[in-house]
Formats: sequence, structure tokens, C-alpha cells
Amino acid sequence: MSLKNLFAICAYEIKKEFKSVLIIIIACLVQAFAVHYFTLHYQFPDLGISGLAVLSYYLFNISPSWLILICNILLLIWGRRELSDRFLILTLISVGMFSLGLSLFEFLDIKLALPEDKFMATIITGLLKGISTGIIFNIGGSTGGLDIIAMVVRRKHGIEVGQFSILVNLFILGLSISVVGLEAVVYGAAGLYVNGITLDSVTRSFDKRKQAFIITNIPDEVSEFINSKGKGVTRLDGIGAYTGQKRPVLISLLEPRQVVQLKLFLKERDPKAFVSICDATEVLGQGFKSWRSL
Repeated sequence: MSLKNLFAICAYEIKKEFKSVLIIIIACLVQAFAVHYFTLHYQFPDLGISGLAVLSYYLFNISPSWLILICNILLLIWGRRELSDRFLILTLISVGMFSLGLSLFEFLDIKLALPEDKFMATIITGLLKGISTGIIFNIGGSTGGLDIIAMVVRRKHGIEVGQFSILVNLFILGLSISVVGLEAVVYGAAGLYVNGITLDSVTRSFDKRKQAFIITNIPDEVSEFINSKGKGVTRLDGIGAYTGQKRPVLISLLEPRQVVQLKLFLKERDPKAFVSICDATEVLGQGFKSWRSL
């Protein structure tokens, strides 16, 4: 991809997905705030490229924003052939805004009343990072660093992203002990755990739906009720294995509040209906998460 084509694609994506880009900008500023005012202030370790940049700041007083930006640009150039244009551009915007945010907070140097309790500080930084990263992931971008390497390694060699990230981050945490000490690493590791839990919760909450299997004597009325809530229904022809009786089976993906409404409707209109509700942790397709976000 030439530089001219890259700028053209960037302009096109920003225009087409202005809302997504705006959300990424806000999320990156929140993440930069967390790193500047909590991770660096309390000398906590970090993970990935950000972890190496933080260590260079502790050792050589080099602004982490420059190292993060340069390393991520090199990684994007290296992995551009294996990454989709959309992922590439959204990640480039994410990395650029995160680095700019760090530089901005360094320049402003606003004095805040930060908590004296390090444990509280590590919880706050974990929550802020987890929420902001989860939002970026759900849009279809990434925060760069190991995400880029992991995507390329998985596509080329079939290595799982989680396994790769764990090995590299354990190495970075090991280096951090000799720089910031064991106590800071333990606090940092607690924050990173909170970060991971929050990240998982955020990414799942955006896509989580309830999958309903419904066997009812009034399938047309139930279908009409679900459609009135803005959700689609798939109707299958089922046959009872014991009775041999033909019974239609309805399948629908609903929000939790809509499940409650459906159960109240069936209680009133068909109390003999059979309903099975289970969690659908990710839903792709029209009306739900777009395939373009992958």
C-alpha cells in the first residue's frame, strides 16, 4: 500500500465512520489520562509496547509517547499485508491519539488530588484502561502494540493471541521487577488483572444477547409480538420425537428486557408454551455486530 493510497483510505474511513473515529479519540484520551496520572505517577508497570515505553521512562526519562508512536508505526508497516485496511487505519488513529494524549497531559501537567492509597490507584487505572480498550475493541480497532504482532502471528503461524500475549507480557513484568521493585509490580499486576476483567466485561456487554427457543401453540402471535419489539424471528419445522406431532419452533435473539416482556406475553397468552433461554455472548449479522468490525 503506497503512502498516497493510505491517506486516501484514511480520509474515506474517517468520513464514512466519523462516529467510530470520535469514540476512539475519546477512549484514547481516557487511556492516556490513566497512564499519565496513575501508571507513571505511581511507577506501576504496564504491558506490551506501552510497558516497554514506561520502563524506558523510568530508566532514561524518555517520554513514552514517542516510543509508543514510533514502535507502533513500525509494527503497522511490518504487518500491513496481513491486516485489513479498516483495522489498520483505526489502529493507526488509536495509536496516534493515545500518543498525542500522553504528550498533551505531559505539556499541561495539571495537578490533581490523586489517592494516596496505591491499591485504590491501581483499581482506578485498571478500570479506566479496561473500559477504554474494550470500547476500541468493540468498534473494530485496537490499541496497537502486541495486538498487531498477535494478529499477524496468528494468521501466519496459527498461534493463539492469548498464549502469545501472556508469554511476552510475563517477560515484560519480569524486567519491571528490576526497575520498579517487586511491590510496584504486584500493585501493577493487580491493576492489570482489573484491566483484563473490565475489558472482558465491556466487550461481552456490547454483544451479549439472549437466545430464545420457543415452542408455542400461537406461533404467529408470538412472531408478531417479537417483531413489534424490533427483533427478527426464525421459524423452523419441528417434530416431537415421542408424539410425532409437528410443532413450529421459533428462534430469536433478544435483549434481556425483551426476554422479560416475552415471558409475560406467553404467561398471559400461552401458559403451556415451552421456552428455553440461553446466553449468546456474540452475535454477528444484520441488526447486530457488523462483520466489518472483525
